[in-house]
Amino acid sequence: MKPTPKYHVPALEKGLDILEALAATAVPQSLAGLARTLNSTSSGLFRMLTVLERRKYVIKDPISGNYSLSLKLYELAHTHSPVEQIVKAASRPMRELSDKVRESCHLSILSRDKLVVLLQMESPEKVRLSIEVGARFSAIHSTSGRLLLAHLPEEELRSFLQADPEYQEMARKDRERLLHELDKLRVSTYSISDSESRPGMKDIAALVGNPQIGVIAALTIPCLLGGRSEQDLKRLRNALLTCANQITVALGLQNTALPDTLAG
Repeated sequence: MKPTPKYHVPALEKGLDILEALAATAVPQSLAGLARTLNSTSSGLFRMLTVLERRKYVIKDPISGNYSLSLKLYELAHTHSPVEQIVKAASRPMRELSDKVRESCHLSILSRDKLVVLLQMESPEKVRLSIEVGARFSAIHSTSGRLLLAHLPEEELRSFLQADPEYQEMARKDRERLLHELDKLRVSTYSISDSESRPGMKDIAALVGNPQIGVIAALTIPCLLGGRSEQDLKRLRNALLTCANQITVALGLQNTALPDTLAG
């Protein structure tokens, strides 16, 4: 991918700094407090805040004079479906990934009590694995599904599992084993495990998006094990993680990779 050109627009950057500073705090901020946070002058910030207030991006408390974010950014963010944005951002990186590793890959999200495939890119090889777009799978019985479940907020995870009939039918010992696995996955951005749907296959899944804002998907390479070495699986994993991070960046979100993810 070509590097993004770096243009310096001070006024725009200062306005974005203000919005990010207000978003990072739980309480309204004073003009002086924002000036200290941003290492700027109160007079320069006041002009910016006046414009942002006029455009309805910030709200000024009539009594204290402190500033807070309005819901306009939330409204703008929800103008378009997150699913459409994810698919659009993922298409090119997934095609490049498939061409590079010569394996098919697919992108999935959690929907109700299932894992749903949003997008697939097939391997350029004549013999290849294929996952149907729109197919629904058990989340608890798939590598990508468990990775996504592990990064749900506790309350959402509990609600998801309560609505999952397969989880409800599991023996207590199996439930405890699953929850223990989810706890371990919570500190990782990828997972590698044997496929439960097809013997002799291994699924390598990587997290896409930012779990903290509820925008997450799983990018997965399903592959046959025959003849594959540990080094080969590591190569696929690293390529997958790189692609997942490219999609995350294309969505305008923070990179989800752990600092040592690609090194291990």
